[in-house]
Amino acid sequence: MTTLVTGGTGFAGAAAVRELARRGERITVLSRDVSKVAKRFPGLDVEARAGDVSDPSTLTPAFAGIETVINCVQFPNSPMENKRKGWTFEHVDYLGTVHQVEAARDAGVKRFVYVSGVGATLEAAKHWFIFKARAEGVVRASDMTHVIIRPTWLFGPEDVSLNRFLGFARWLPFVPMFGDGQQAMQPLFIDDLGRLLADAAAKPEADNATFEAGGPDRLSMDGVIQAALAVSGKRRPILHQPAALGKGLARILQLLPGPPLTPDAIDFITHPAVADNTELERVFSPRLTPLREALATYLGARRST
Repeated sequence: MTTLVTGGTGFAGAAAVRELARRGERITVLSRDVSKVAKRFPGLDVEARAGDVSDPSTLTPAFAGIETVINCVQFPNSPMENKRKGWTFEHVDYLGTVHQVEAARDAGVKRFVYVSGVGATLEAAKHWFIFKARAEGVVRASDMTHVIIRPTWLFGPEDVSLNRFLGFARWLPFVPMFGDGQQAMQPLFIDDLGRLLADAAAKPEADNATFEAGGPDRLSMDGVIQAALAVSGKRRPILHQPAALGKGLARILQLLPGPPLTPDAIDFITHPAVADNTELERVFSPRLTPLREALATYLGARRST
């Protein structure tokens, strides 16, 4: 089986590529800059193909000869949208998926795995959930066998969320946070997602189904940060600031050419992220890594250096 991972140099995509490589699968990675693929996966036998999901004409040759597609595409610095560059949930998550499904169908791809997100629904109050749901609809309406995985909040050595909070702890006597930190979270370790995506690419029991995926621990956002601080050997209080204050600051920052924060991003990071793993457990029987055990695989190493 030849599997194309789109968004394969990103956080989620790289986890899928590494797991597929561990299993000895034939892997192709789609990238706007093919030179990044070899740098991202030194020592792995990975084919690089050039393509941009925003430009359908580049996808036709990239999808040729592919049997399975795993769509892990995200725009840079997600969830901070940059409309000037077209880095939005509408243009990348939704339209990018439309273009991929069309190219995959034309190329005779047999299986399409889509990484969506918990909370995706057309009735959602937030546009990122709506565009994820619309993308799911396009995948389901194709004539390809498909699997949709909806992960919760992902964490790992390369994440840009939890590691940002830990970065504050290196320089400040406290960890700043917008909101009260009490939103329910069920963080999913990135290596676990990689295994789920590799399984979804080959497991017939998952055909044409949608699965929510969260980690085995459910706790508050404060609890997640406190666990990460403890594993990394740091003691810092969490200093909460009103979300409204953060959104006000973000309205100013979003005027910059590369906004480090947007009002929507404040809503994104203060929203609960929990999953119903019932179907996931039934079909995949996954080994989901407990939060502190997963954190210790990389924060423990940092602590000892």
